[in-house]
Amino acid sequence: MDKVVNLCKRRGFVYQSAEIYGGFRSAYDYGPLGVLLLRNVKDAWWRTMVQLRTDVVGLDASILSPPEVWEASGHLSNFTDPLVDCRNCGARHREDQLEDPEVCPNCGARGQFTEAREFNLMFRTQAGPVAGAGADVYLRPETAQGMFINFANVLNTMRNKPPFGIAQIGKSFRNEITPGNFIFRTREFEQMEMEFFVPPDEAAKWFEYWCGARVDWYTGLGIPPDKLRLRPHGADELSHYSAGTADVEYLFPWGWGELEGIANRTDYDLAQHARHSGADLEFYDQQADQRYRPHVIEPAAGATRTMMAFLLAAYDTEEVRGEARTVLRLHPRLAPYKAAVLPLSKKPDLQAVSEEVLGLLQPRWMTDYDVTQSIGRRYRRQDEIGTPYCVTVDFDTLEDRAVTVRDRDTMGQDRVPIDGLVEHLGAELGL
Repeated sequence: MDKVVNLCKRRGFVYQSAEIYGGFRSAYDYGPLGVLLLRNVKDAWWRTMVQLRTDVVGLDASILSPPEVWEASGHLSNFTDPLVDCRNCGARHREDQLEDPEVCPNCGARGQFTEAREFNLMFRTQAGPVAGAGADVYLRPETAQGMFINFANVLNTMRNKPPFGIAQIGKSFRNEITPGNFIFRTREFEQMEMEFFVPPDEAAKWFEYWCGARVDWYTGLGIPPDKLRLRPHGADELSHYSAGTADVEYLFPWGWGELEGIANRTDYDLAQHARHSGADLEFYDQQADQRYRPHVIEPAAGATRTMMAFLLAAYDTEEVRGEARTVLRLHPRLAPYKAAVLPLSKKPDLQAVSEEVLGLLQPRWMTDYDVTQSIGRRYRRQDEIGTPYCVTVDFDTLEDRAVTVRDRDTMGQDRVPIDGLVEHLGAELGL
């Protein structure tokens, strides 16, 4: 874990937010490589969940919402954590996460906790120039409600009928009391959620389908199956809206941690918003002459913690000719750069051909261009940031119009004509 965190800082994946001011706890900024990796994670999710399907459409709903939305959803009354304070040292803890509910893990004092009290995790702020109850709004703690309150809009404008889904990627905010484990649990994070609306009698079938499909997505992008598990929730764990939930969990260095929850939300959300708003949130099936309120299956993944899992799964070290090599074996679809163009020399004639090669690749893929240090050191840098292929322009290129393509994982090299480079890389990358 420490090695990956160090790599993230040193190579520009993740920085501590406001670091020059001492850092802002549990907040992170994504650097030049991190923003590319995170974007690729989200793009890979969108490609699978929306682009390659005919039964799912997208949405981008507002982050700010009025209290009525969260009253209807149950978040104002149910989205809470039980907190206790230690009278001896003043530390605050979530009661449900204490190994021993009588002992403070910070100072070891026994029997010094206050009575538990519920703490709502939502961030509240003010909209408009005048403070007051009428101006209260909330930063969304999940992206899901935006899809529920737009159900009728999407149904009418896109002419969908169940089973169909609405997908969304976006920021969510939770005032976590115990954030930690790097970017795994933070107060500001991104979610990749989809609400799949189905006829009530098909809910169980679709719940099983999405459980399997979502596990396959992670393994298909390089996470070893033995590092993943699908864990069903016990009855005492289920959320107030859920008839069944299973978590896709990854084996992090500290233990199993949730990447994604797949929940059978029944018709709870549509029923609540229909009751509180007065809107008609039912579907009329003309063919069956039947009106019903769809049930919802929700696969909801954390983009940032998923990025972290891909980093951990890809991180590898090995010895090559007596030297240590660090390599991120990221799936090509996730790698920040798909290729790097490396001129063997800074001489103008090689620079000119290298820029020509760069111009061929950049319209297709994110491509790095590196002219500093020895070619061996540049290879090692590209290995460490996960670049699948390096394209070296050498002095022979001036004669044969060919370049050397080096594979990150095997370190094998092929001589490829410049005119066929795009086709060659496209086939190798599979993109």
